[in-house]
Amino acid sequence: MTVDLRGSVAIVGIGETDVGVLPEQGSTELCAEAARLALINAGLHKKDVDGLITCNPWVEPHLYHAEMFSEYMQIFPKFCMTLNAGGATSLTAVLRAASAIMTGVCETVLITHGDNPRSGMTGAETGQKMTTTLNPQFELPYGVGLTSGYAMAARAHMHQYGTTQEQFAQVAVSARNHAALNPAAEMRTPITIDDVLASKVVSDPLHALNCSLWSDGGAAVVVVAAERAKDFPNKPVFFLGCGEGHWHEHLFQTRSLTTTAASESGPRAFEMAGMQPSDMDFANVYDCFTNVVLVELEDLGFCPKGEGGSFVENGNIELGGSLPVNTHGGLLSHSHTGHPGSMFALTEAVTQLRGDGGARQVADAQVGLVHGQGGVLSSHATLILGTQAAL
Repeated sequence: MTVDLRGSVAIVGIGETDVGVLPEQGSTELCAEAARLALINAGLHKKDVDGLITCNPWVEPHLYHAEMFSEYMQIFPKFCMTLNAGGATSLTAVLRAASAIMTGVCETVLITHGDNPRSGMTGAETGQKMTTTLNPQFELPYGVGLTSGYAMAARAHMHQYGTTQEQFAQVAVSARNHAALNPAAEMRTPITIDDVLASKVVSDPLHALNCSLWSDGGAAVVVVAAERAKDFPNKPVFFLGCGEGHWHEHLFQTRSLTTTAASESGPRAFEMAGMQPSDMDFANVYDCFTNVVLVELEDLGFCPKGEGGSFVENGNIELGGSLPVNTHGGLLSHSHTGHPGSMFALTEAVTQLRGDGGARQVADAQVGLVHGQGGVLSSHATLILGTQAAL
């Protein structure tokens, strides 16, 4: 039996903790605080939750994290799952929540993620954690690192398509312009292309300001069946489509350095939603490094392959442009909390579709796209959300 998930469920609650350096809260406390705020936003009590999805934090990992967290919160769910697809985890969680609700497994799913890698780990510990994503036989012995893998992809895009460092830098500038309008963002001081190019080279051609932040924080959402959406205090945001694409674990096994599995996850999400890229009012895409944004915009169909550099210029991805991107500031300027990073892109999409964006609000936003990516260009998930169950 095939279940049509388009318009089947809605997000009725969101919660975001503070972000930045939060030494007074561990990953479990941040996960719990995000959950508490999301339940308040939905007008629910924890006893109403019968489905729970979490992801394992870097600082306090557990063999059965979702079960540990349900015990910690004294929630006793019918459906309990710990996911790990890196930065794509939050969006794969929404798809699994929708599936569980529509198959009658549960009715109210809490998705909550939190971590404190900024204050909870030393630099050496962070470096050691990052090496776990690398192949011990074919990558680590040759000096390939997480950042250098992305730098290699950036250099390949420059070589193949003539993309410039100035175009990569524009992504960081645009993200900071949005963050400057977001009181919750970690970095709000405007920057210029020259500032990006003058920042320290981390792995050529990537400079420090081409790289995401490293932050503490957590975020959560509450998902219910669409027919229940009217029963909650805040404007619901509906699930319209989702797609995934998984091509590799390790970069040396990738099919391409300039095309990713977003080229599959995006079309799958658009097909489910019955929409196309031109229908999107905004896009919150994974921006761990600035070059990743260009590749994702191409692979998701917002511009032809190789034209991501020119697409991000001249304010095109800022408020008032044809496609505002990462309206909260993204991983580059809002925060990057590790695996929970894309949760803030998700909660920002709900904020935009509710019309609650304040100074950074996209005018008349009705439908938006969120894209997450895990590993080194590895796992991809695309989610389309809208203000109505059928658009």
